[in-house]
Amino acid sequence: MTKPQPGKNALLFIFITIMLNMIGLGVIMPVMPRLIMDVTGEDLAHAAQWGGYLTLVYALMQFIMMPIMGGLSDRFGRRPVLLSSMAAYSFDFLVMAIAPVIGIILVARLLAGAFAATFSTANAYIADISPPEKRAANFGLVGAAFGLGFIIGPAIGGFLSEQFGPRAPFYFVAALGAMNFVFGYFVLPETLEPENRRNFDLKRANAFGNFKQFAQYPIMLPIASVFLLSQLAHWAYPSVWAYYAKEKFLWTEGAIAASLSFVGLTAAIVQGGLTRIIIPKIGERMAAMFAMTVTMIAYVGFAFVSTGWMVYALIAFSSLGGLAQPALQGIMSRTMPANAQGELQGAVSAVMSISMVISPWMMTQVFAAFSAPGTPFSIFSVIILPEGAPFYFPGAPFIFSAVLEIFALTMLFFAFRSISRPRKDDASE
Repeated sequence: MTKPQPGKNALLFIFITIMLNMIGLGVIMPVMPRLIMDVTGEDLAHAAQWGGYLTLVYALMQFIMMPIMGGLSDRFGRRPVLLSSMAAYSFDFLVMAIAPVIGIILVARLLAGAFAATFSTANAYIADISPPEKRAANFGLVGAAFGLGFIIGPAIGGFLSEQFGPRAPFYFVAALGAMNFVFGYFVLPETLEPENRRNFDLKRANAFGNFKQFAQYPIMLPIASVFLLSQLAHWAYPSVWAYYAKEKFLWTEGAIAASLSFVGLTAAIVQGGLTRIIIPKIGERMAAMFAMTVTMIAYVGFAFVSTGWMVYALIAFSSLGGLAQPALQGIMSRTMPANAQGELQGAVSAVMSISMVISPWMMTQVFAAFSAPGTPFSIFSVIILPEGAPFYFPGAPFIFSAVLEIFALTMLFFAFRSISRPRKDDASE
């Protein structure tokens, strides 16, 4: 019997799966404080403390599980991992919808982090079905799904919560996940041939094990380090943007939400469309250097921007930085053999998870220190600024991000120099 070949519906399932993970994360942003207060009976301050714990366990589980998921997909195939994860993710949101106490919500967020760790397998699936010259463009779909999920999630969470209560968004995401599971069951063929599968090894199925394995590929660890620095810089946006906009521009929540939606829209346009045009024209290496330079300039711009309308111009400009991730993933994907694509994407996703654990806390402390000069606010500011920030500058996190991006650019430049010129079949780079 002829093995079914993946078509457009399979890629659509991957797109929806990633977007649902972002929608699930987005619906929580406006809803979780009220839900926590409902189940604990405590005030907003204590709800915020619980919210920090929930974010931490979610990020840590993603860090742990993403390489494991990637390794499992290299052993058993992409299809069973993707479908079982989607089913579990849907069930997890149902649990959060009916959770009577905060402990169950905490466990549910822990499980959500594990079951949302499908980015590595989804990226491996894209690598399986994409010819080398189209991989970077198809990886751009991942960024588009992130952007759309970032637009849709908070809007859904706010609307359903106001209309039907704080648990309604969780029921909604659970239902979407169940429908996507059924869709994938019928349209998602397996793409990893049996001869390309390999035994699952727990020593490799963790971020550090992956990095050790990748040491044999000269470009892999330097680019993983570039990813880490860039992602640490990136988290300045989601972690401090709302505070920064209120402090500097006196924006309302509605104005902040509009700017975040614009961020998601421009990201979807660039990563879902322009990646397919720009990267093949200028090559993956040039696209990565260009995009990271744009991002660094944008950070400086956000730090010093003086009026609200300029923010939107900077958002549109900075969206071109979205070319970097698919370009770098395309380069790394070319380096790895076919039976290690899941492990590769697991390592990349684990790097992103590390940044999600570290950077939001770090960026908020920098913002706090420079928004109230002279007062140390935490262990971080006590160590770095023992007497508090010497002057008022709420844009400091973006300068910090720009410095991180400069280090990442420098590292990437020397990584490319250390590699021999590409072969003729890599001319698209």
